Amino acid sequence: MILIVAGAAGSGKTTVGATIAGQLGWRFADADTFHPRANVEKMRAGRPLADADRVPWLHAITSWLDERIAAGETGVVTCSALRRAYRDLLLDGRPAVTMAFLLVSEETLRRRVSRRPGHFFPGKLVSSQLATLEPPSPALEPRVHVIDAGGDTAGTASAVIEAVWPHGSAPLRLEQ
Repeated sequence: MILIVAGAAGSGKTTVGATIAGQLGWRFADADTFHPRANVEKMRAGRPLADADRVPWLHAITSWLDERIAAGETGVVTCSALRRAYRDLLLDGRPAVTMAFLLVSEETLRRRVSRRPGHFFPGKLVSSQLATLEPPSPALEPRVHVIDAGGDTAGTASAVIEAVWPHGSAPLRLEQ
């Protein structure tokens, strides 16, 4: 089983994903590390990524997924997965992969992004993420669990685990 923790910049996907991976004892990968250098420089300069910029990044993430699946490993990876086409690319043909999509208010996104000094993603790009965002539709995307991530990390991580593995069926239990 592999879990993708998705959402716009500032949704908490890295913090929540790392927390879940730590609680489950699973490998963790932050999608930021899969970006080609040109993407990072573009965002650092305050220019939003286009779909064409995201394609190599998404393929790098799918390669990571496929490597874990082939090795029979578990893992948690983050990815903004803002459009349905991106989510389809990540999930299609990979039944061992599921996704938790974190949603928060625009105000929360802006506040959280502004509190990440030194990160290559500037706050002014939050608007471009929201313009790109196609919120998941549970009826059309049954393997995408939409999670309200407006609270604290522990609560959000618990909500993800309960959504993905209802009634305590997670491979390992949360430490309480």
